[in-house]
Amino acid sequence: MTARIKPEPRSSTSVSVRIARAEDAGRTTAIINAAFRLAESFFIDTDRIDIDGVQELLITGQFLVADQDGEILGCVYLEPRGERSYLGLLAIDPGQQQNGLGSMLMDAAENHLRQRGFRFIDLNVVSLREELFGFYRRRGYVETGASPFPEDVETKLPVHFIEMSKRL
Repeated sequence: MTARIKPEPRSSTSVSVRIARAEDAGRTTAIINAAFRLAESFFIDTDRIDIDGVQELLITGQFLVADQDGEILGCVYLEPRGERSYLGLLAIDPGQQQNGLGSMLMDAAENHLRQRGFRFIDLNVVSLREELFGFYRRRGYVETGASPFPEDVETKLPVHFIEMSKRL
């Protein structure tokens, strides 16, 4: 399961997608926090996750990572939930955004889950991240409901999750 794109502007080598290993937890954590800090600092001041959280997620599910010459450029988390699967924490290193890595990771995640027999993907989008709704709708995701943002996370603005799903 390897998808390839020509990245810009790093180099002429290709990017592959692979399943993250335990030793990738530190870099994965750094990418998630850098990407979410850039996109969400207008409503939240805390990191999205710590290394312990990433290590716990590696037990309950798996991360796919976009890798170029041994450097992780982005990630997405996948977790089985019966015939359904959950997708979250799609994050691209801020210096590598807007070059197709997010779409490449989404394609790889959907194919990975489809090959493993999952019939649906569910995800949550922060209600204040309006720019994401078009991205997911273009990929075939539809809104299915709403759920509360974690109560233990202090936010600058009222926020909740919009739940979206896609049939594979």
